[in-house]
Amino acid sequence: TIELKWGQGAKCIGGEIKLRDLDQALELKRRGYIITPDPSDPDIQAAFRAGAIREFERHSRLGFIFEDEFYRTVEYLRRSLGEKRVKLKTGAYGPRELAMALKWCSNARVDLLTIDGAGGGTGMSPWRMMEEWGIPTFYLQSMAYGFAKRLAARGEWIPDLAMAGGFSTEDHIFKVLAMGAPYFKAVCMGRALMIPGFVGDNIQGVLRKNRETEWKSLPATVSRFGERIDQIFVTYETLAEKYGKETVDKMPVGALALYTYVDKLRTGLSQLMAGARSFRLDTCKRSDLVSLTEEASKVSGIPYVMEAGMEEAHRILDV
Repeated sequence: TIELKWGQGAKCIGGEIKLRDLDQALELKRRGYIITPDPSDPDIQAAFRAGAIREFERHSRLGFIFEDEFYRTVEYLRRSLGEKRVKLKTGAYGPRELAMALKWCSNARVDLLTIDGAGGGTGMSPWRMMEEWGIPTFYLQSMAYGFAKRLAARGEWIPDLAMAGGFSTEDHIFKVLAMGAPYFKAVCMGRALMIPGFVGDNIQGVLRKNRETEWKSLPATVSRFGERIDQIFVTYETLAEKYGKETVDKMPVGALALYTYVDKLRTGLSQLMAGARSFRLDTCKRSDLVSLTEEASKVSGIPYVMEAGMEEAHRILDV
């Protein structure tokens, strides 16, 4: 499986890295990258050598995509490189680019199209840009659902769709899958899964003392659950029963934390699905949801809470 991207990280910016070597910064500028501050400026070089400037940023130049080129790329990946599945990830662009992504992926029979809302981003991304640019996730998925439905009504092939954009809890997962049914098959989560991994890594540094960490001791938010790994993580015994205590005690604590977080998502999602009487993910449907505001109803097409199911309620009352 290989994933193509429109934009770095599917955002409207170029690839970004930090550079702490002047010669490397100069070399990348010679190759055509945008480097800030300018490493070829003698004053900047003097400031770097004096320690006033400690790093540079490398930014890629923005690219452009053309329909024929997109088809050729997908065909090349399949026929020449032998990739079994080809995916595309795109960002919170406007209606034109979203329509291009859906239509072109349909024509090229791309296996999965991931649409990334504006609520994500890496640590290198300019924060105000990440917060303010593009179409917000709820509006973007509503738009994508409408476009997919339009193509499907004409009998055109629809790739599996996935949604990303700052999701972190089980209700987010439920809403995305139900709201996008039957076209959306997956929910993408990045930072929400990385955070417990890093927290677990810090816990390992304190308790096992085999990793460097900024933590000198367990913070109160962790120590209130216990002072040992088997006390802190509720899934410890589950994993010990499956793999053996000795094996679990050798596992990276970040992995244990990540597993615990995913188990929390699974439990919460199961509760929401049970309440909706949906016992498989592919049975989640739009009628499982209501809109809490009239604007949300107008954007998504999901009935307003004061109108959803009202006809059936009136039939019961009028018998």
